Amino acid sequence: QVQLVESGGGLVQPGGSLGLSCAASGSIFSINTMGWYRQTPGKQRELVATMTSGDRTNYADSAKGRFTISRDNLQNTVYLQMNSLNPEDTAVYYCRAEGVRYGSSYEESFLRDYWGQGTQVTVSS
Repeated sequence: QVQLVESGGGLVQPGGSLGLSCAASGSIFSINTMGWYRQTPGKQRELVATMTSGDRTNYADSAKGRFTISRDNLQNTVYLQMNSLNPEDTAVYYCRAEGVRYGSSYEESFLRDYWGQGTQVTVSS
């Protein structure tokens, strides 16, 4: 099976920075897209940023210019560097891996999507 393990959440003051990381583990052959979403109580989960294996990125308007997504394809890890944080960025941040090909052999592999367990980011003075 495949697991996504996130780290790096916490409390930060407005204007501060925080970095998140998410590592996918298991018998993985490839991952198409890795990214970050966030959710606050009573709201739908929303896109923050995604990155394909070909380094194509997609950012929410709220993240453009402040957040940077990157990934290490060999380590199946995705990162999110968040700068100039404000209280509206407070949320649970979820890692997502789409198009994960995994299995005991490529010929008998599976393809599916996964979510991480979420990590809390709180921006407050």
